[in-house]
Amino acid sequence: MKAVLGLEDGTFVVGNGFGVEGIYSGELVFTTQMTGYMEALTDPSYAGQILMFTYPLIGNYGVDLQNFESPEVHARGCVAREIARVPAAQPSVAEYFEENGLLGISGVDTRNLTIKTRTIGTLRASLIVGGEDGDEAVRRARAVPSISDADLIGSVSCREPYRISGTGKRIAVIDLGVKRHILASLGYRGADIHVFPHTAAPDEVMAAKPDALFISNGPGDPRRAVDAIRCVRDLAGEVPVIGICMGIQVVALALGGETYKMKFGHRGTNQPVRYRDGSIYITTQNHGFAVDEETLPEGCVVSYRNVNDGTVEGFENKDLNVTCVQFHPEAHGGPRDTEMHFFDRIYRGIP
Repeated sequence: MKAVLGLEDGTFVVGNGFGVEGIYSGELVFTTQMTGYMEALTDPSYAGQILMFTYPLIGNYGVDLQNFESPEVHARGCVAREIARVPAAQPSVAEYFEENGLLGISGVDTRNLTIKTRTIGTLRASLIVGGEDGDEAVRRARAVPSISDADLIGSVSCREPYRISGTGKRIAVIDLGVKRHILASLGYRGADIHVFPHTAAPDEVMAAKPDALFISNGPGDPRRAVDAIRCVRDLAGEVPVIGICMGIQVVALALGGETYKMKFGHRGTNQPVRYRDGSIYITTQNHGFAVDEETLPEGCVVSYRNVNDGTVEGFENKDLNVTCVQFHPEAHGGPRDTEMHFFDRIYRGIP
């Protein structure tokens, strides 16, 4: 089965399709992780995007259902140099994609596509599986709306509030597309977790009498999370506020700061960040937007910084009891450098 990937700049590549025939369009983004491919594909933050792996072989240990970050794959398509056809465990990625109506392309030069993305910036793309009309793929790529114009959060947030009972501190989570292992990291510490949809109003959240408010990761432009921004704006100072990934961006916007779209973002399990004490941690990341440090209001102090490009990876506001990070400290999939470092600290810090 043939497949073609077209980009908005007029480039297209033909390869081998896997999964099912169909067409999906969205941003083409790359991740540098060597393992944890199913954690990435099932991360709700990849909604609206076609995910390309820079590591040349994907799928060598099969599909590990226990490590899914959500019940389904959210990336609109998968691009890989090679897909393992005889993995160590079953099912294979190709079989899983076929059984679940997903689209993928392999046998293409992912190195060249990654270099193009790093040089030009993130490009809109269209993946056609079951055909090889490059001109059609390019036309469809150029018709894709900007990710900032797409309302993606509603497609991955929960529909109704729910609770994960615990005997410890009560934490209200605004679900913008929360990863399962973030909730697991809170649960390991005994937290009584109350999860709310992205549309939750401040009075709904406070009706749960939370000890802290937690803003999750999510897809797309953080400025689209208007209800979560309002929640943080109204509740910061009343309860401690914690944010991860899109959560840090939402908190920054709520406090009067600004965010911006990065050239090609940070995606992978090998992103180095420097903590304020000088120590360096290797982190899992998945974001295409970042906090503009110059716009953070008085009282906000940068606590983590990306070693590679100096971007904000975390900030705190002690007066408002705000703690946020851009990376994923739950570390799925990736090194567990920051799981205890972050979650123990923020959990102990909740009154």
